[in-house]
Formats: sequence, structure tokens, C-alpha cells
Amino acid sequence: MRSVILPILAAVTIALSVSTTYPSISLAQGAGKGASGLPLPRFVSLKSKRVNIRIGPSTDYPVAWMYLKSGTPMEIIQEYDNWRRVRDADGTEGWVNQALLSGERTAVAAPWMRGKDGEVFVNMRRDPQSTSAIVAKLQPGVVITMNECNGDWCHAMVEGAEGWVSQAEIWGAYPGEAFK
Repeated sequence: MRSVILPILAAVTIALSVSTTYPSISLAQGAGKGASGLPLPRFVSLKSKRVNIRIGPSTDYPVAWMYLKSGTPMEIIQEYDNWRRVRDADGTEGWVNQALLSGERTAVAAPWMRGKDGEVFVNMRRDPQSTSAIVAKLQPGVVITMNECNGDWCHAMVEGAEGWVSQAEIWGAYPGEAFK
């Protein structure tokens, strides 16, 4: 029992020291805009195929996680100097240098359905409506590239397929968010 409590206390201590050491960090909830002047929270993607996620906003902090695929969608939830606190589709959070992030919009098809029993797919449709023809069936967890969302549907591409996916079935665009 004691070996379980100590790592938890260490994680809480690290989290508290990071949040109290940097009082000028913009918080995602209710902040509106970060120090960069851009909205918080917002979605971006990883620019490089090797990206270290750190436990704090500096190279002085240890690496908590390494991502090995460019284009992975991330949600920026805080900013400090040229560091961004990001969250991935699974809820993992950490700090990354802004130079390793891209404004290219990507999304993950229904990450909450990964590992479910039975055949579960996200339908990519020819047009942005639920009655339109299906052009591809996406497995949960597939990363798609988006170039437009209208608030209900996103125009997306993946492995040669192109079409529209419901915004309710992806992680990488907010409900009702529209962009071109």
C-alpha cells in the first residue's frame, strides 16, 4: 500500500509546484486568450515525428512522454513563454515547445470507441449530411487531416479517401466550431 501512495504524492507535489511556480500561465477555463494572443483552448497538431512532452515548461524538466508521429492532434490548454501545455485525445497532458507544433488541423476518429467489442466505425461521407453515401469507414483512433469544419461536419482526408465526418465523432474540433 505504501508503494502506491508515494508515487501519487510525488505526482501531486510535482503538479502543485509547476502550477504555483508559474503564476502568469494562462488557464484554459475562462481565459479566452493566451499570452500569444491566440484563443485558449485550441487545437493544433505535432509538426515533428519525434516530440518530447515534458512535465514542466522548460528543457530543465524531465521528459514524461515521447510522441513518434507527426500530425498527431493536440489541444493547447495553457501557455507560458514559448511553451504550450497540451492534451492528447487520451487525456495525457504535458508541456511542449511551440516550435514543435503546427496550425494544421488534424483529428482522431472516435478515440473513445477504441477497444469496444464488435465492429465500430466512423463513417466518412461524400457530402456533409447523414444520408449521403459512405466513402470510407474509419476505425476508431485513425488520424485524419481536416481543411474545413462547418459546425456539424468536417471535410477530411485520410490515406487517399476524402469526404465529410461528423464533428460529434472526432476529437480535434470543438462542437459547433467552424473554420476554413
